[in-house]
Amino acid sequence: MQMNEVHYEDAVPIDGYGPGFFRINGEVLKGAAIITTTGARGWQGYDDVASVLALAGEVDFILLGTGADMVPVNKAFRDTVEAAGIGVEPMASPSACRTYNVLVSEGRRVAAVVFPV
Repeated sequence: MQMNEVHYEDAVPIDGYGPGFFRINGEVLKGAAIITTTGARGWQGYDDVASVLALAGEVDFILLGTGADMVPVNKAFRDTVEAAGIGVEPMASPSACRTYNVLVSEGRRVAAVVFPV
């Protein structure tokens, strides 16, 4: 089997995650985060819907990492984000991190909005 290194030409990858943190492009960010192809910043959770709405026009959908396990998404948050034209794909945060890296390596317009494990 041949292994190929993934190159992120125009994107910031998620390097790793652990209890309470994410490592993005070599930098550690504690707590929940919004990660886009241009960088990462803290996120205050479902009450901070404005930070996600600011992604309108930049992303087609978000990978919503709900923590160590997939749990139901806050309905008001989901409805508000989808009304702004941004799709919401919920999954466990580890899956969201892996999926984000694959999709941005393909040039997709996606963001990871993730709660820590």
